[in-house]
Amino acid sequence: MWHVASRLRGFTLLEMMVALAVLSIALAAMIKGVAANASNATYLRDRTLAHWVGMNVVAEQRLLGRWSELEIQRGEEEMGRHTWYWSARLSKTFDEDVRRLDVEVRGSEEHDATPLATLIAFVPPPQVSP
Repeated sequence: MWHVASRLRGFTLLEMMVALAVLSIALAAMIKGVAANASNATYLRDRTLAHWVGMNVVAEQRLLGRWSELEIQRGEEEMGRHTWYWSARLSKTFDEDVRRLDVEVRGSEEHDATPLATLIAFVPPPQVSP
């Protein structure tokens, strides 16, 4: 009778502790992965919005109908419930009829911060209205 009862025993305390340790390591790895994924998604959203802001600056420059001064212009734009800070510099190229436009977009007002988006566009001469 004693022999049958010993086979019906459950897991030992040591087996339970090893199983819990393995489970806790696996859960910690999953939580770290989910946190990294969420952080990456936020970064990609910010880069996408910054790129759209830069494209808007390029489009505005093309729609001005005139070339702005060859100096750095700065501004800010609201997009995605966030204020983005951009700087644009128009410079001459080897072709007198084309200007190079460098646009940088940052998430903060600090000009030393690394831009989230950098765009280079070549702007044709303004169209003369008849």
